[in-house]
Amino acid sequence: MNTHIAPVDFGRRVLVLRHRRIAVRLQWRSVVVCAALAAALAGTAVLALMTGSYALSPGQVLAALTGRETGIVHDIVVEWRLPRVTAALVFGAALGVSGAVFQSLLRNPLADPGIVGFSQGSYTGALIVILVVNGTYVQLVGGALLGGMATAVAVYLLAHRRGVQGFRLIIVGIGVSAMLGSLNTWLILKADLDEAMSAAAWGAGSLNGVSWDQVAVGGACIAGLLLLTAMLSRPMRQMELGDDVAASQGVRVAPVRLALILVGVALTATVTAASGPIAFLSLVAPQIGRRLARTAGITMAPAAFVGALLCLASDYLAQHVAPTPLPVGIITVVLGGGYLGYLLFTEARRRL
Repeated sequence: MNTHIAPVDFGRRVLVLRHRRIAVRLQWRSVVVCAALAAALAGTAVLALMTGSYALSPGQVLAALTGRETGIVHDIVVEWRLPRVTAALVFGAALGVSGAVFQSLLRNPLADPGIVGFSQGSYTGALIVILVVNGTYVQLVGGALLGGMATAVAVYLLAHRRGVQGFRLIIVGIGVSAMLGSLNTWLILKADLDEAMSAAAWGAGSLNGVSWDQVAVGGACIAGLLLLTAMLSRPMRQMELGDDVAASQGVRVAPVRLALILVGVALTATVTAASGPIAFLSLVAPQIGRRLARTAGITMAPAAFVGALLCLASDYLAQHVAPTPLPVGIITVVLGGGYLGYLLFTEARRRL
């Protein structure tokens, strides 16, 4: 009897060891990819700190960052350029993780907070604070969060029918996004000319004028939200296998899904309150990170690093590609539109 059981047990052990080796190999590849992206981030950040109307050398930048340089060089690097670079890194990482949450949750590479209406809801809340209340930055953050959360709850309830399916949530979100877009246009048209122009420019997504106060408030909120996302990452990966499989493994599917939606919306709303809606980063970053790491599903760390790098590089191009600085959202729209066209082209070829 033991002679029949032993080969079966041996085969199972071999399969378990093989799966473990594959998992370890993928983890190491993710670590290597993240390290390479971190090196690219450091180089791009130094380049952004060096370049401008007052050009600096790498030595001057490093001396200003370490406190060995004072005067005008210190002010340019630490007070003027570093807040913008830090904001691009933090906000880009937040948008990358937000996109990873929704693409994993809905199991759809086209899932994006902007597409399903959550970015529009945050923009609506922020517009009301800017044009109606004329509030402070803290009130702006609160308005964006409330607008995004209210939109998330509305989309969730409208899409809920014996559970929430990813495709239904996307369709409902697209409809809600169109309605909120019309409302945002109406709010801008009804506002005074100066307020409407500033709101429209801010709505393109811009890091111009970002201060250390905005970076500190937004960074603190994003750090807490990223910690919550890390705590929910394991059940999120289990839910990628399907609700029934996740439930059989002890995951409370409905509460976890709602928590992930709220965290993803809060990440997007925090960035929107500080810089306006930066389009397409949430769509592009998770897919590029997944392809670089060659993982089966969406992973958080590569998406965060790719989002930070894309946001920083796009902001650098926005400052120097034209005679006058452009909003970073214009560059990300070009990149995101190109990626979306590539994705549709590859999907069409796959079905032919």
